[in-house]
Amino acid sequence: MAGIYIHIPFCKQACTYCDFHFSTLLKYKPEMITAIIKEVSLSKDFLPQEKIETLYFGGGTPSLLTVDEVNKIIDAIALHYDLSQVKECTLEANPDDLSKAYLKALKDSPVNRLSIGIQSFQAADLSLMNRVHNAIEAEYAIKAAQDIGISNLSCDLIFGTPSLSKEGLLQNLQKLSSWEVHHIAAYALTIEEKTALHHLVHKGKVKVASDESYVEQMLMCMDYLSQQGYEQYEISNYARNKQYALHNTAYWQGKAYLGIGPSAHSFAHPIRRWNVRNNAQYLKAILQENKIPFEAETLTTCDTWNEKILINFRTQWGLNLEEIQTLFGQEKAKQLEQNMQVFMEQNQILQTDKIFTLTTQGKLMADYICSQLFLSPSDFIPM
Repeated sequence: MAGIYIHIPFCKQACTYCDFHFSTLLKYKPEMITAIIKEVSLSKDFLPQEKIETLYFGGGTPSLLTVDEVNKIIDAIALHYDLSQVKECTLEANPDDLSKAYLKALKDSPVNRLSIGIQSFQAADLSLMNRVHNAIEAEYAIKAAQDIGISNLSCDLIFGTPSLSKEGLLQNLQKLSSWEVHHIAAYALTIEEKTALHHLVHKGKVKVASDESYVEQMLMCMDYLSQQGYEQYEISNYARNKQYALHNTAYWQGKAYLGIGPSAHSFAHPIRRWNVRNNAQYLKAILQENKIPFEAETLTTCDTWNEKILINFRTQWGLNLEEIQTLFGQEKAKQLEQNMQVFMEQNQILQTDKIFTLTTQGKLMADYICSQLFLSPSDFIPM
């Protein structure tokens, strides 16, 4: 089973922290939809004989599409891929786009899950991030979706902003929990280069939150959401009642997926490819040259090892040493077990039979721990 991701590269305005590919030139949206549909046809052989389990409209802001446009893209996919086994069809949405009329139309479409970009209910945060919506619109969007019968909701929150207090974060978490939102993605603010926020920090106009504040707020998310019955099934993702994000979980499990649209990535082991991150170049290649403008790489054994370490340790299912042995051999599995000992002694990695997972303390240092368990290409050269 595989997934298909569709990148919609348009936004009403630029959020200060975002480094995803998008444009605010909405006049090119019809042309882009035509190109996306054509790329579906050009990519019809990327996942041969695979039944599709998940569809995911990401961006950008996919809720800028009309529901008719969403349906048109899904219909195009159905011409080339078997969608009879689709369990989850997600649309990322901004709260200000979710009118009752829009939600009613979505309810009658194949979309059965919304990922809503709330980010915060605090006015200072929304202003700092340059979000289009306000807290009232965010609350309305959640309740309106539930009232119409779209109960499978995920809401994004960002913590670690210089404007977010502990009290504000707690209020954000309490609202989503009390409103029966069963999936929450809580991300630490990252200052990405070439973003407006990076420029503001560089100019001294915005002060970055301290490392201590990041840690404190991450622990708050973990502690509070656990008390409210959420599983932290991935470092940034929490779910009640096993309502995991199936599409993202497939990424973490190393399943194949096809990415459609500018900047979209595709993966079918050992091949990874990524489309050009430029709307004009993408449109020209697809519509005029009848080709997909992408670059590709073949993952080496070392690449596969490092990615498996990084991805598996982010999830509650952890790293299975027997699987490592099957994929990479007994010697490499033994080497990994030895290298993990120091982190187990420091209560950062927990061993349960042949499964290794990060403890609470380990999750705070996940990137560092994984980097210490990575190998280099020379480690896979036969002696």
